[in-house]
Amino acid sequence: MRLGLLFVVLVLFAVTAGLIRARISGMGELTTVVIGGQPITVEPNAELTAAERAYLRGYLLLHAADIEESAAPAGAPISFVVEPGETAAGVAERLESAGLIRDATLLRYYLRFYALDSALEAGEFSLRPTMTIPEIAQALSHALADEIELRITEGWRLEQTGDYLAEHRELGIHPNEFLLMAQRQSPLTTEQGDGAYGTDPAGAGASSILAALPAEATLEGYLFPDTYRLPADANAGDLIRTMLFTFGQRVTPEIRQAIAGQGLTLHGAITLASIVEREAQLPDERPIIASVFLNRLVQGIKLEADPTVQYAIGYQEATGEWWKRPLLYADLEIDSAYNTYRYVGLPPGPIANPGLSSIEAVAYPAETGYLFFVVDCTAEEPGRHVFAETFEEHQANVDRCR
Repeated sequence: MRLGLLFVVLVLFAVTAGLIRARISGMGELTTVVIGGQPITVEPNAELTAAERAYLRGYLLLHAADIEESAAPAGAPISFVVEPGETAAGVAERLESAGLIRDATLLRYYLRFYALDSALEAGEFSLRPTMTIPEIAQALSHALADEIELRITEGWRLEQTGDYLAEHRELGIHPNEFLLMAQRQSPLTTEQGDGAYGTDPAGAGASSILAALPAEATLEGYLFPDTYRLPADANAGDLIRTMLFTFGQRVTPEIRQAIAGQGLTLHGAITLASIVEREAQLPDERPIIASVFLNRLVQGIKLEADPTVQYAIGYQEATGEWWKRPLLYADLEIDSAYNTYRYVGLPPGPIANPGLSSIEAVAYPAETGYLFFVVDCTAEEPGRHVFAETFEEHQANVDRCR
């Protein structure tokens, strides 16, 4: 009986080991992260013994999801000092105690596997609990103690990002240089001399994105909104290059495949996502609003989206705003290719830089028969809409709020 049980255990162990070995053998060992605006690729430690390499590799594979998990979804920067001669194990333990990572052992093994344990730099660093293990590992091994932080908001048009840079001159990124590069009126260069549009040393998809853009298109829609940490001497090219790299990583092949399944090009999807970003105020409504516009496109009905008119009108001197509110009936007659009240189909390009949730809403829209929506004046939650399939239903919704 005992021999039979032992045999079963050994068989299960062998099968499990075989499965793990099979998964490990296909595991990609190169990893790329963006640190200080520069994509950095790290390789496994060439000095590891075969046994140590296999063990660490298997451990990291089994904890792959944890590696990409941050210690917290939000949190202010924390000053962290690495003392000269301090061991990786000691650093990892203190990072866990400080709440910057969840698992000191996992960081230590990651550092060892990628030969970063001996590359830790002494000095003071500004770290966030929102950083992943690869980001913290790379930050500590590249001595980026002097950094700037930028918060680019979803739904901003390029000029609003330029205004943000103008308001925060302490960041040292010239707003006019940013706008000229973003509008493709000036070559996208960096201090490292990485060249003009299409440069993509990290292989994150930026070059393919730029190559697919219409000749007259700007980078509107493709500069991914997020919080960025860059070296204190970063320039406009560094910022744009990092934003494009982030777009290439966040808009995954799976999302792009889903976009194609909607009958849209990437450019068309980002254009529509930018409209959804400006229209939707509540996260749960984004897929529904996306479905309305997709239904209208299929049926050849004009989108009639207010944000496209606002984009065409542009800056308002009287209010200092880029998005005119309220719109007048006369505004809907403006002769612009971006005016979806006058022209059927999508405008020539994005009207803002959408966040990931709006892009996903276009890739994975709700399945509805809706063709209309209007702000629900009876809803307790501000910004909620009421939807309709027919014009008669929509008109009743409109009349109810007059």
